[in-house]
Amino acid sequence: MSSFTRRFSQGTWPQRPVVLGLIALTMLGWVLAFLVRQQCRVNGWDGAAQFQGLCYSDFAHLFGERGLADRLFPFYTGLPIEQAMEYPALLAVITGLTAWMIPGTGMDAARQLAYFDLNTLLSFLCWLAIVLLVAALMPKRPQVAAMVAIAPGIILNASLNWDLWAVLFMVIGLWFFAKAKPVWAGIFLGLGAAAKLFPLFALGAVLVLAWRTGKWGVFVKTTVALVLTWLAVNVPFALTAFDEWSRFYTFSGDRPVSFSSIWLSVSWIGGSGEFYGMLANGSFGLLCLAIAWLGLTAKRRPRMAQLVFLIVLAFVLTNKVYSPQFVMWLIPLYVLARPNWKSFWWWMAAEVFHWIPVWLNLAIINGADYGAFGNGAVFAWYGAGIAVHSIALIALGVQVVRDVRDPRRDVVRAGGLDDPHGGAFDGTPDASAWPVSRAQRA
Repeated sequence: MSSFTRRFSQGTWPQRPVVLGLIALTMLGWVLAFLVRQQCRVNGWDGAAQFQGLCYSDFAHLFGERGLADRLFPFYTGLPIEQAMEYPALLAVITGLTAWMIPGTGMDAARQLAYFDLNTLLSFLCWLAIVLLVAALMPKRPQVAAMVAIAPGIILNASLNWDLWAVLFMVIGLWFFAKAKPVWAGIFLGLGAAAKLFPLFALGAVLVLAWRTGKWGVFVKTTVALVLTWLAVNVPFALTAFDEWSRFYTFSGDRPVSFSSIWLSVSWIGGSGEFYGMLANGSFGLLCLAIAWLGLTAKRRPRMAQLVFLIVLAFVLTNKVYSPQFVMWLIPLYVLARPNWKSFWWWMAAEVFHWIPVWLNLAIINGADYGAFGNGAVFAWYGAGIAVHSIALIALGVQVVRDVRDPRRDVVRAGGLDDPHGGAFDGTPDASAWPVSRAQRA
């Protein structure tokens, strides 16, 4: 009997029929994701047509724009700094390595399509792994991973950008954390932070739970492993190509308020990118303090997934830009924090409502003209979409906060579990000196 089969029989992983069903659903989702980009696969990625066809992809766009088609490796291209890869180091490495796998050199339609298809396939494998890991993290309800398998937010964005790599590293880190292996958790969270920033925020949840339980060693081990991993990925590039490596961080700080951010509603007052950066960072910091207070004063210690979801949600809501693929960061975290089908589908409907006018608006910016009435309708739809998706995200956050404040509402704990994602914290009584009343602790 193989080790994988033994794990099935021992209950470490969901039963085989559940896993096969999740694989089938994810493959269905991938087919739909492939069809979303089919118009551009056939006609190419060019001008306003790629936005009108709702099939734009950074895979195709950056292949030519960042020197990847000429086999120039990110951070060492020799191109002007504005053409340097504006991604963290690990994601930039992935873009470069996959470009090297495409035979030939130079930008042409065939090589662009091959690069797109290769990265789409790899994104699908990331997606499938995320689905199976979420199922493994929900031992009493593995079937809720179907939300991740057929999430419209992933179907529409899986081949838009490389973000699913960072999501995968984060979920692997959470899986190791649930297995009470904080060093391995820190390693994969560090890889996630080297690909995108948001996996770093899981440390905030670990800090709160360490405070509530007194198990500070878990926090120290996770943090040290994360920091060392991030440094191992980043230091070689920082030492040899600092200007190009640092562009992600300078670009994020300097960029003005951009698409779908809540700060667009006040951008009419003016202000530089740095000004809105301070507003965004300040707002995120205040929300993090509020989440910490929630976690430290709740009657019962919150679950790991609840805290991570709330922190990443706070970052998404307060950021200077809300790129469409950001929704993929939140989907597996929501399923782990509050697997509710009804709320999930309302949220996905709001995200689809927002996603469509994003591209129609970009089509107008790139030369498409629907007439005065049509253009105005697109702008109105776009504004409404920002409001609707923001309200939906806030509503999800409120629901999770209510579950933390009243654990009887928590469907994950309803089956008698404490924190299936908490690892060493699972089942641990409170040992914090924080002023929580004896009645609350009881």
